[in-house]
Amino acid sequence: MLHLRVVCPPGRTVEVRSVLDAEPGVAHLVVHPGVAVHPAGDLVEADVARECADDLLGRLADLGVDHDGGITLEQLDTVLSDRADAAEEAAPGDGADAVVWDELIQRTGEESRLSATFLTFLTIACLLAAVGAVTDSPVTVVGAMVLGPEFGPMAAMAIGLVLRRRDLVSRGALALAAGFPLAMAVTAVATLAFDLLGWLSSAGLDDLEQMDFIYEVGPFSLVVAVLAGAAGMLSLTSARSSALVGVFISVTTVPAAAYASVAVIEGRWSEAAQSVLQLGVNLVGAIGAAAAVLVLARRGSRRRGADRTLSEG
Repeated sequence: MLHLRVVCPPGRTVEVRSVLDAEPGVAHLVVHPGVAVHPAGDLVEADVARECADDLLGRLADLGVDHDGGITLEQLDTVLSDRADAAEEAAPGDGADAVVWDELIQRTGEESRLSATFLTFLTIACLLAAVGAVTDSPVTVVGAMVLGPEFGPMAAMAIGLVLRRRDLVSRGALALAAGFPLAMAVTAVATLAFDLLGWLSSAGLDDLEQMDFIYEVGPFSLVVAVLAGAAGMLSLTSARSSALVGVFISVTTVPAAAYASVAVIEGRWSEAAQSVLQLGVNLVGAIGAAAAVLVLARRGSRRRGADRTLSEG
């Protein structure tokens, strides 16, 4: 269940209540007249089954409440109520499969911004991956993959492509286009320092037995990227963010970027080129698969909406 809060001018309260009253997936509808201060108006609250939330948000937006009032939505972890159980049963579809598009855009929009925090996390992840690669430590490489924040911009680009939102596509592309070169440059400087300190040599890279997967591009590179991108978007749309950890471990974007920097400093140009190719394959594969998942989800939402219209008619 989700908790919906609507701040609206007094003249719109009846309309807002009518929309919520007519939805079988709504429970615990409460109206607080005149309690809103900025902007002045009424507060309407309700618990909403996830599978009907997207449609409700669209209907409320059609009333203009998002312009002269406000709409907020938050996840409820525990709800003990027979009425809420009945509302979830009455709502069409399955909550685990429901996509709340405004929620999805909000989440990925925040996570895809080019910020100091994003750049710092990506740089640290690349440095960790470089250390893991040169020391032949898969555990360190996996830790770097989990730390990497790059799936946020990738998801934003996928959503932007499906919804034709240029702002999301450009925001995600900017974060990736600026973030990876910066992180790779810092990693190259760190590799050079390791070289000068005698901690690393090109000959030492010949003995790495477990790191070939980072730069060796093959058909399974694309397969893994596609599966990871699809799983990542499913975890976002179903609000099961814990599954994202598995996605981060699957996609070799950060390790490939880090090893490309190491290989360039050590003059291993073929491995550097393969690492860059590996990075590109993972980015394109994951974004394409994530977009495909959203296209299927959107078609499913439209089909359920059409079925609901027919049943109501």
